[in-house]
Amino acid sequence: MQSLNYYVMEKDLTHNFLILGSNSFSGSSFANTLLDQGFNVVGVSRQAEISPPYSRYFGNANLKNFTFIQHDLNADPKKIVDLCKVHEITVIVNFAAQSMVGESWKFPTHWYETNVVSLARLVEALGLLGGEMPRFVQFTTPEVYGSTTGWIGESFNFSPTTPYAISRAAGDFHLKAMHQSQNFPVIFTRAANVYGEHQRAYRIIPRAFIAALTKSKFPLHGGGHSERSFIHIDDVSEALLRIAVQGVLGTSYHISTNELVSIRTVVAKCAQMLGLRLEDICELSDDRLGKDAAYKLDSSKLRAELGWVDSIDLNEGLQRTLKWAEENLNKILDSEREYIHRR
Repeated sequence: MQSLNYYVMEKDLTHNFLILGSNSFSGSSFANTLLDQGFNVVGVSRQAEISPPYSRYFGNANLKNFTFIQHDLNADPKKIVDLCKVHEITVIVNFAAQSMVGESWKFPTHWYETNVVSLARLVEALGLLGGEMPRFVQFTTPEVYGSTTGWIGESFNFSPTTPYAISRAAGDFHLKAMHQSQNFPVIFTRAANVYGEHQRAYRIIPRAFIAALTKSKFPLHGGGHSERSFIHIDDVSEALLRIAVQGVLGTSYHISTNELVSIRTVVAKCAQMLGLRLEDICELSDDRLGKDAAYKLDSSKLRAELGWVDSIDLNEGLQRTLKWAEENLNKILDSEREYIHRR
């Protein structure tokens, strides 16, 4: 397989990227990948810029090419238009969303306001750019499909089961309609369960490692029997770059491995890597409301059209994540380790 750097340079593509939600795990990691390739990157998030251990791009040799802007899209999407003009943005990658699934039952209107209404306002504002409108990559979720019984290809056959999934499905439908009616230059991406170094401590894999390292326990919802495809963030970022510069407008791409594993098995692996058993680090609890049994995303389209392959298997990815957790344990323990909802 040719390297990603060769792939981009071979096509003679030059882009300035705007990342919405650059403080997120996926957004920060994608920024790091872009900086590695020498691109100019502008990152926007509503909270102040994050720092280690959760920022992926701090320390990047090309950090001078990164500009951070603190801005809330719910307040004024037109500022994004100004940023596009000033920085001559050619690609927007949108990670900005209310993303916690279980908590979406508590404040569903907050999820709809951000993931649907604010997205619609942003799309409307970007219309002011006319022919200079950047490509718009929407980083969305397989939760829009609901639980899948077999490996599925890209479609808009949605069956969402939570307010979070409903909000993302509605956002996707709006973008699809805008592409069909007004040629809005959107590309959809739906990634499997992303993990890796620098992920927030309340996500399942870092949470398992932290529990093992601190000899504590956390609740394993529903016994962890739901199945997922876990994919390392570096493989996702490589896929996103290929999609951003070469993906077909108006279409969707799945980013996933071809392997499915139960959450219970992954947590047990994390425990075993530190000489512990599953029951040493977790306690069984009721499943969260509306949790889907499995997401089986067929990623053959991405592989065939853009030459992407996933290169980091689960064992390697877990080893890398554990190493990060061990080296940054004190900083992690001093940080916010539970999800704090912000409207």
